[in-house]
Amino acid sequence: MTVRTAKRSAGLLLFRHTDRGLQVLLGHMGGPLWARKDAGAWTVPKGEYDPAEPAWEAARREFREELGVAPPDGQAVPLGEVVQRNGKIVTVWAVEADLDPETIEPGTFTMEWPPRSGRLREFPELDRVAWFTPDRARAVIITAQAAFLDRLAEHSA
Repeated sequence: MTVRTAKRSAGLLLFRHTDRGLQVLLGHMGGPLWARKDAGAWTVPKGEYDPAEPAWEAARREFREELGVAPPDGQAVPLGEVVQRNGKIVTVWAVEADLDPETIEPGTFTMEWPPRSGRLREFPELDRVAWFTPDRARAVIITAQAAFLDRLAEHSA
């Protein structure tokens, strides 16, 4: 009998305080499967890592890979873990920083598209990045990741 271990991802949730209140930075998942979706298609910039790699280091590496910019320095606020519907365990830290979404140069991935066509195409990991108020973020983020917004709000209160 083989025991499957859950895939793990780690990420950084940037936040900033503006004259309109708290905002968080989310990325819209790239590729043709997400192109026409909004609700449930936005995520904390994150990625999978091997259990031998420390989650914090993976979060910083994945931030650079997904957004094409260095992860910000600053105090990291641990927001804990959630288990997504697909069984993936996601660990996130919040970092206060400002980032211009126009500076993003997303990493890419390759997949066969259209399905069963034999053609490999390259797509951006995140096709756009934007700042959201917590309420708006809650409406578009992957359902399980909304817990990170609640935990950040508790920290910021």
